[in-house]
Amino acid sequence: MFMSRIGRKPISIADGVKARVENGKIEVSGPRGTLSQPLHPKIGVEIGGNTITVQRSAEDKLSRSLHGLFRSLINNMVIGVSQGYEKILILTGVGWRAQMKGKDLELNVGYSHPVIFSPPEGIAISTEKEKIKIAGIDKQLVGETSAQIREIRKVEPYKGKGLRYADEYVRRKVGKTGAK
Repeated sequence: MFMSRIGRKPISIADGVKARVENGKIEVSGPRGTLSQPLHPKIGVEIGGNTITVQRSAEDKLSRSLHGLFRSLINNMVIGVSQGYEKILILTGVGWRAQMKGKDLELNVGYSHPVIFSPPEGIAISTEKEKIKIAGIDKQLVGETSAQIREIRKVEPYKGKGLRYADEYVRRKVGKTGAK
């Protein structure tokens, strides 16, 4: 039978991180906080020493697909509570700026009014010059929040103005040619 390459890998637990399974739920706690994830009935988790292994109870297609998924989710939780995650957005535009007003992010990005973004619980946003840094322990929540902020003003391909990820390449288009 097929085995999940990702699902087979054991997850190493970093120093200061504790994991436990109870009531069909895995809870991982570390220096940065605590995360929990409900487990599917076809997936089992064993914690031994400083490793976590994920097993599946059956060999059907659903179990095989969930095997690698839950191993990745648990690994992301361990990394999140020990190191955390962060995404950086870059603001490109003349006169555009981002600043923090209390806990809210205020963006002046070419609209007639400033756009106020309130981050969800567990997300820390900081700004410096044209960079917006989104940080947290939950990888999915950090990614979702940065995508929501980026959606406020996506990068347009002609001048390159807008909000983009720091590692994102914007493919530029050629504008109109001058009249003869």
